[in-house]
Amino acid sequence: MRSLSRLLLIVSLAVGIGGAASAQTGTSVDLELVLAVDVSLSMDMDEQRLQRDGYIAAFRDVEVWNAIAAGANGRIAVTYVEWAGQVNQQTVLPWTLIDSPAAAQAFSDRLEAAPISRARMTSISGALTFSGRQLESNPYKGTRRVVDISGDGPNNSGPPVQEARDELVSIGIVINGLPILLKRDQPSGFFDINNLDGYYTNCVIGGAGAFMIPVRERSEFRSATRRKLILEISDLVPEQSARLIPAQASAGEPSDCMIGERMWRLYMDGSRQ
Repeated sequence: MRSLSRLLLIVSLAVGIGGAASAQTGTSVDLELVLAVDVSLSMDMDEQRLQRDGYIAAFRDVEVWNAIAAGANGRIAVTYVEWAGQVNQQTVLPWTLIDSPAAAQAFSDRLEAAPISRARMTSISGALTFSGRQLESNPYKGTRRVVDISGDGPNNSGPPVQEARDELVSIGIVINGLPILLKRDQPSGFFDINNLDGYYTNCVIGGAGAFMIPVRERSEFRSATRRKLILEISDLVPEQSARLIPAQASAGEPSDCMIGERMWRLYMDGSRQ
């Protein structure tokens, strides 16, 4: 896998840095945050809607705004990205400065109005690399840089997820997770795994203070999303609990970080190698 910096150089030379014209270069913020949301076909439309509505509600929540206002700069920069397979990443909302309740409301309104895309495959590694490029090329200067990634399955497309994770962590980016385990008891698809929370802990999240919050019931989308955003914005280091697992904690047992790739090969040709 080529280094992230080399990929960034190629992209910037080829297409330039998008979105910079809409903000003053070097604007200081407390947090640069990429919301990277899984829209692979394994998630049905009800789940997609619940996931989107969780973010819409969170940016309208007074406690989320209070967390933003309490920062040293009193503002954050956010972009909302949808992803699926290795070449399927789409910026739904470009980098947006949130420095007031009105700006948070406007971000939420634009997100509510945007259509939800869907695509094949699950490339967490592709989503992480794409998110890293957004953090390296945006016009803001954040005290912290975070990728907040949600998903309902393991990586099965693109480079190994650990490589992409380690690239981002090596340049100071924190990766938090929102694994979706609605089908953990009765997996309905070939690529569903019942220990996705352990997979995210061992294979996906990383960096100083990284954590993940599993969603096990449909009713938890809003509360989990809100809690995750408040922790990220406030730079709080979470304590371990049954519903929130820091990266430094053990997932209970080792995870096969290549399980998605193995399942895909088995699905395609029966290979168990």
